[in-house]
Amino acid sequence: MHSAANTAALGKCAEGHHSRAARASAVVPRLELADIFRQFGAEYRRTHSLLPSQYKALLDIVNCRTAALGGRLEKCNHCGHEYPVYCSCSNRHCPKCQQLAKAKWLEARHAELLPVPYFHAVFTLPHVLNPLLFDNQRLLYHLLFECVSKTLREFAADPRHGLGGKLGFIALLHTWDQQLNYHVHLHCLIPAGVLACDKQHWIHARPNYLFDVEALSLVFRGKFREGLQDAYENKQLRFSAQTAQCKSQSAFRSLIAQLYKTKWVVYLKPPFNGPAQSLDYLARYTQRIAISNSRLLKLQNGRVYFRYRDRRDGDRLKETDLSADEFIHCFLQHVLPKAFVRLRHFGFLANGCKQFSLQRCRELLHAGPPLPKPPRKTVQEWMKKLTGVDVALCPHCRVGKLVFVRELLPQCPTLHRPQLQLRRSTATASQGQAGDTS
Repeated sequence: MHSAANTAALGKCAEGHHSRAARASAVVPRLELADIFRQFGAEYRRTHSLLPSQYKALLDIVNCRTAALGGRLEKCNHCGHEYPVYCSCSNRHCPKCQQLAKAKWLEARHAELLPVPYFHAVFTLPHVLNPLLFDNQRLLYHLLFECVSKTLREFAADPRHGLGGKLGFIALLHTWDQQLNYHVHLHCLIPAGVLACDKQHWIHARPNYLFDVEALSLVFRGKFREGLQDAYENKQLRFSAQTAQCKSQSAFRSLIAQLYKTKWVVYLKPPFNGPAQSLDYLARYTQRIAISNSRLLKLQNGRVYFRYRDRRDGDRLKETDLSADEFIHCFLQHVLPKAFVRLRHFGFLANGCKQFSLQRCRELLHAGPPLPKPPRKTVQEWMKKLTGVDVALCPHCRVGKLVFVRELLPQCPTLHRPQLQLRRSTATASQGQAGDTS
């Protein structure tokens, strides 16, 4: 019984060990997202209506690795010092809970790599759609995945575009830019080739070329416009006060017409130096959130200062600031609907056929047997790999080992649960607060 409790507590507190390792090596405490939420979150909740997913993210981030979530008490078997290790929240929007998740995802995906170049594609929705996206996140985010998937698979299956087979790729949703603006786009990692329809050979893509981006953009635009029109005709779209002007048939037709006049951006980056580098590049995106703690600079006079990269100015590193209220607003607009899957696999990488298809691709590419599954790592092994710190070693005497003493029960949450008002967002299109109510 004691062993079972010990194991459960150890698993829940994995990121807590990471936090202790980070604190041991830090000289000056850094500003964290949780600090901003603790100081200004209560006032923000009094003046704004939060969706359940937004409130949960706010509460989880504030309570992450604190006594509110409980944890375990550890004691050095040499000097006797005791250390509480508090549980992490494991919320996918929490900046403290992503490094371990990224490392585990990356290790698991290495066995799926093929010995071919990989392209990085980005499909972006025009900002004229932002108000409608705010009100229909689950529906329109899913439509984005569907349209990108159909576009890429159609291009891959058509020999006129240079291939003529079944494509496989990974797609990942992001909704922000470096300044926390609402910017909905899909990242795709695509192997440079396809599995022939008869599954008897692999068809390689041309060097440094996959598809024509202008043609991709036109087809992608057409599919999304058609899907949006169908959703409107089937009365699936929700309209808040901010999108009410688009509800009439004439207004919606005007919006659809405007989509044809707007440039739809599709970006296709040439292949990386190798499959492993491609995967590592995508891994940086998979567990990324709207803003990490490392980008936060200071909280002063009610304003949050943070770094961002200006993509339009050669990726130069710059600084900007927002009021705490606006900063929280901008962050929460990127909280995804509950249980929405933001990373998906398509084509021969789809979960239903991935095992057989990858094996066949490796055979055709003479890649040899797939890499064996890596052995399961303990919490201590993961932390040693990620931080270089042995979290089992007592940080006080540096001689003894920390052993489990007892579980620490969760304390009262830092934020008290409010009476949630489940109404749509009242944010303006330029500000872009999330408004999914599905």
